Amino acid sequence: MTQKAGDEVTYTVTYLEMTQKPSFPYPPMPTGGPTVLLAADEPPVRYFLNMYDAVGSEYEWTDQHEKPLLEVKEFLHDPSVTMFTLMRNGWPAGFFILDGRVAGECDLAYFGLVPEAVGLGLGKYLLHTAILMGWDLPNVTKLTVNTNSLDHPRALPLYQKAGFAPVRRAEHKRILTRDRTH
Repeated sequence: MTQKAGDEVTYTVTYLEMTQKPSFPYPPMPTGGPTVLLAADEPPVRYFLNMYDAVGSEYEWTDQHEKPLLEVKEFLHDPSVTMFTLMRNGWPAGFFILDGRVAGECDLAYFGLVPEAVGLGLGKYLLHTAILMGWDLPNVTKLTVNTNSLDHPRALPLYQKAGFAPVRRAEHKRILTRDRTH
C-alpha cells in the first residue's frame, strides 16, 4: 500500500516505561570498524537536526522543524539533556538523547540509526547502552520512551525486547510529508 505526501493518515503513538534497571550488562563495543560513542556538549541545533533528519526523515520525524530554533537549542543545551552520537568508520551511524528534566525519570527522547547503519549489528548495542546510561543517572526510578506506527516497524518490538512495557496508546492524525510504501 502506498500513501502519498499530502495524505492525511491516522497513526498510533505507544508510550512505554521501564521501572526496573535491566539485568543485562553494558554491551561490548561493536566490531567491524572503528566505533566510538560521543556525548555532545551543547550541540549546535543544525547538528541535531541533521542527525534527526538522517535517522527519522523516512518515518515522518518533522516535529522539531516546526519549533523555533531557540526552543530546540534550549532543549539541547539543558544540563539535564544529553545527545550521544555513535560514530562508525568516521561517520555518524546513529544517535540518542537522554532527557532527565523530570525528577526521577529519564526519557529516551530520540533513538535511531541512519539507514546505512541498519543491519550492521549496532542497534542492540546502542539501545542497551542508552538504557543503562539512563539508569545510571542520579535518582532515576523510571525510563520512558515512545514510538509510533510511522516509525521503523522493528522499533516497538525492539523496545519491548529490551524491557520496556507499553503503558498507553494514543491515536493522532497528520499530513504526510513524503510518499510511504508499506
